[in-house]
Amino acid sequence: MTQNVRARIFISGRVQGVFFRQNTRKKVRELGITGWVKNLANGRVEVLMEGEKDKVENLIEWLRKGPIIARVDGIEVFWEEYKGEFNDFVIKYD
Repeated sequence: MTQNVRARIFISGRVQGVFFRQNTRKKVRELGITGWVKNLANGRVEVLMEGEKDKVENLIEWLRKGPIIARVDGIEVFWEEYKGEFNDFVIKYD
């Protein structure tokens, strides 16, 4: 039986203006993960996602590098209680 998990990730570096959110959404849709990604005012990117543990871990490893034109300097991962509240993965603009 697969375990569903929820993770909130903060990525820092050159991660805005380099199609980080769009490439994250593309990768996530390949994996079947749900949640969202958004830019933060402090220059970081935040990802909140839910899915099967191995797929979420796979995406976290991808986020450590990001798309080819990005430069990831740091990543913080916070594990939260799985809620099953998302139906899709979207880019948030708030």
